[in-house]
Amino acid sequence: MSVTTIIIGYGNELRSDDAIGQKVANIINSWHLSDVESLAVHQLTPELAANLANVNLAIFVDAMMSSESENVEVESILPTESNMMLGHIGDPRSLLSLTKYLYGYCPTAWLVTVPGVNFELGDCLSSIAEIGINIALNKIINIIGRG
Repeated sequence: MSVTTIIIGYGNELRSDDAIGQKVANIINSWHLSDVESLAVHQLTPELAANLANVNLAIFVDAMMSSESENVEVESILPTESNMMLGHIGDPRSLLSLTKYLYGYCPTAWLVTVPGVNFELGDCLSSIAEIGINIALNKIINIIGRG
């Protein structure tokens, strides 16, 4: 079976809870789902547009400061209206826009944000982040239709 879904978890693994996205992507990768590609990356870059152009569904996973929300948030996202291309893409919407500009197509996309409280140098996750990762995994399973 070909890959129909891509999960891109992004963040800095050396900044404690900022690693949430990468941790989620690595866990999903360990499940060896035949039709799912899971990438753990430091940041979103233009090269990822090629990956997005070949799937039906994209799920982006990132950390957020818990003062913004205490809940794992899931939202449907669309490409930005701008075609501005930069060396590093700051957010998933811009990457979707680039994908659409380059390939004439972008997949249905979701953004999953997981609360974190510790973004200092380090490699340990807070308990809030650990709980959020488990919730995010369940939400992602539901999005890809395996729940």
